[in-house]
Amino acid sequence: MECKIQFPMSAEEKVQVKKILSEAKTIAIVGLSPDESKDSNKVAKYLMSVGYEIIPVYPKEETILGQKVYRSLTEIDRSVDVVDIFRKADALAQVANEALKLNPKLIWAQIGCYDDEVEAKVREAGVPIVTHRCLMVEHRKLFG
Repeated sequence: MECKIQFPMSAEEKVQVKKILSEAKTIAIVGLSPDESKDSNKVAKYLMSVGYEIIPVYPKEETILGQKVYRSLTEIDRSVDVVDIFRKADALAQVANEALKLNPKLIWAQIGCYDDEVEAKVREAGVPIVTHRCLMVEHRKLFG
């Protein structure tokens, strides 16, 4: 798969994402590693530090960052505002399908994770999606 060129968010997209993130309370992080040196762990710590409740989704471990770990999105039995995906692009379709069942306000796929067909399907379902961007970096840009 060729590298997707990352263009700046449009003004409209910035407004929409900022509104969703300002109202969001819970973020499920798919692929949240217990390894503190991994980006997923660093992003989760940042998101917790700015007030979000994190729901780790990881195939192992019982807790990560003091939070109960779920094996998949399908195990989550409560409201999720944002699904943040730290997986390879070939897993995006499956994770996005699971995420849509949670009825989130936003699906976010981290840098390197994108698929044009999946993006179109998620948008058709009426859910905004951001791909190939870091949630922590964009949150800092939007909220300072």
